[in-house]
Amino acid sequence: MGGLLSLTKGPPPPMVLVPPLFDFPPLAARTRMLEPSYNLLFGKLALKSLFEDYFDAANHFSTIFMLKPVDDRHVDLVATVSGPLDNKPDDPIVGNALFRWQSDVDDPHTFTDLYVSSSDPILLMRACAYYPKYGFGAFGIFPVLKKQRVSPEDYGTMGLRYGSSRLSFGATLLPYSLGDDVPKSAWLVSKIGRLTAGVQYDPQFEKKDGAKYKNLKNWNCAIGYGLGSGSPLSPSFNFGLEYAQNSQFIASFYQHVVVQRRVKNPLEENEIIGITNYIDFGFELQTRVDDQKSSNNSTFNIAASWQANKNILLKGKVGPLCSSLSLAFKSWWKPAFSFNVTATRDRTIGKTCFGVGLRVDNVREASYQRADPNYVMLTPNKEHLADGIQWKSGMRPMLQSDVNSGNFDSLPRELRPYGRMF
Repeated sequence: MGGLLSLTKGPPPPMVLVPPLFDFPPLAARTRMLEPSYNLLFGKLALKSLFEDYFDAANHFSTIFMLKPVDDRHVDLVATVSGPLDNKPDDPIVGNALFRWQSDVDDPHTFTDLYVSSSDPILLMRACAYYPKYGFGAFGIFPVLKKQRVSPEDYGTMGLRYGSSRLSFGATLLPYSLGDDVPKSAWLVSKIGRLTAGVQYDPQFEKKDGAKYKNLKNWNCAIGYGLGSGSPLSPSFNFGLEYAQNSQFIASFYQHVVVQRRVKNPLEENEIIGITNYIDFGFELQTRVDDQKSSNNSTFNIAASWQANKNILLKGKVGPLCSSLSLAFKSWWKPAFSFNVTATRDRTIGKTCFGVGLRVDNVREASYQRADPNYVMLTPNKEHLADGIQWKSGMRPMLQSDVNSGNFDSLPRELRPYGRMF
């Protein structure tokens, strides 16, 4: 009988490695309830991460420590130190720290945090409460310690919002301001199928005919077309057009691609035949459409990134004045450790300079999965077993049909979409 079982068992099925993204979800997603939805949709959040993350300024360094205690998963601390490599007196080293309390570990939308900095404001308090059952939320940003207060915004900002899977609207106001400064901003965004459209009121310019809302420069509008769920395992596509301040036209494009390639690592087991890679590409064009002449009437940025495995990330971007290339290495210890080097070529002076960055993170947990070659089943690997997570007999596997239909309940939390509402 034992011999018969050994014959019927057969060799282990072929597997494909599915590494976690370097940083998912992005840190900006944790505080998106403090921002108007207009500022985060139309691919803006993804493009910001693509254009900025792991790109350190020339001759500068940056360090980020993101730490969470083991005994209390509701709190965490994010500390940053950045500055020049050559210690210039007019370019000081800046240090910041953010202490955050979150009521629900899996829901980042209700929280309170304290921000301290060596620059102004010295102490800042932010709070947000959101009720998913009703879709309503309230938030506030209050500078507690500030060197000088010269505008109503220096005394604090409050806001109300509504969010669902198809609609978002809200407004922010300055409690210590009256007149045309109320509201400070307002937005309305709606989604119908794959189309998203929105309008924003942002009164930064002077009055017209006695009111700021009559000045078209204080209004922005955008429309976008998007595909994908927001999960790293699903390809996504976003195209957006925006008309801002009655003078600027912005066109943007972002695409996240999930591909598989063969593994050529002799350290892997024989059943490992491939690995999943993540490729991101983004483009943004900004140009003026009015008659005003300036030195920067038009500008563009193109960026791409390639995550070859769980340890290596390569990014590059090209602009009208300079180009940058960044190579990042990450070790998934606890906490995770990452180091990156950025080379920036300034074409105006014909000089190449370097920047370095260091990150330590145990806020976002890694989940290194394995799947069959057709991307049908996700099963834990030996790293899960080391953490005491065992594969249960009879557990329902994660199917590709579930991923396509948007059912991510069987996936680890860090591989699910970071938000299903505006």
